[in-house]
Amino acid sequence: MKNGYHYTESGLTNVWLANGFAIRKTNYGEGVSIHDVDGLHRALAQAMANKPRLAGAEIRFLRKEMGLSQRGLGELLGVTDQAVALWERKGRLPKTADRLLRLIYVEHDKGNAPIRSTIQRINDMDAQENEQIIAEEAKGGWKTRMAA
Repeated sequence: MKNGYHYTESGLTNVWLANGFAIRKTNYGEGVSIHDVDGLHRALAQAMANKPRLAGAEIRFLRKEMGLSQRGLGELLGVTDQAVALWERKGRLPKTADRLLRLIYVEHDKGNAPIRSTIQRINDMDAQENEQIIAEEAKGGWKTRMAA
């Protein structure tokens, strides 16, 4: 695309903008201003969710759009963070994980409350990675609570 803009700032190498951007001169050279970046990213993620297979950069893009760490996505999909890192680097993930990731993104984007709350819970767990579990025996059995 000769008159478009090759939008690589998203981490994707296959995205060209036909419009929705402005090129401005700055003291440091030309700069690009993208209109409604959040809307653009949502449109890109929706397009990826409808592709037959995801590439590594697209896996990373969808993960970041949902605000998940590699560990968080791994927990959602039942794999390790190392598996997610490998998928993002090599671009190949099992067909079931590929489909599940796209399904999770679509439901997240639609505002599916259980999916969003699960993602939020995983994000919260990532933030509290070093918390301790305190177990106390009480009448009727053991009770647990989290402590920083």
